[in-house]
Amino acid sequence: MPQHTRAPICRDCDGFATATITTGTRNTDGTRTTLRVNCRACKGTGTVRSIQAQAVTV
Repeated sequence: MPQHTRAPICRDCDGFATATITTGTRNTDGTRTTLRVNCRACKGTGTVRSIQAQAVTV
């Protein structure tokens, strides 16, 4: 069955708004140093506002 969402999914990130990237270095406890990066288009929400709402707020 298809999933129904209330807000349209961001077409730049397909709803996967945050990615974790390893820097290649390790911390003193042996874990990797990571960075969290958010999608620029939706600012980390995974959804976008409708086109009508964007046109009104200029």
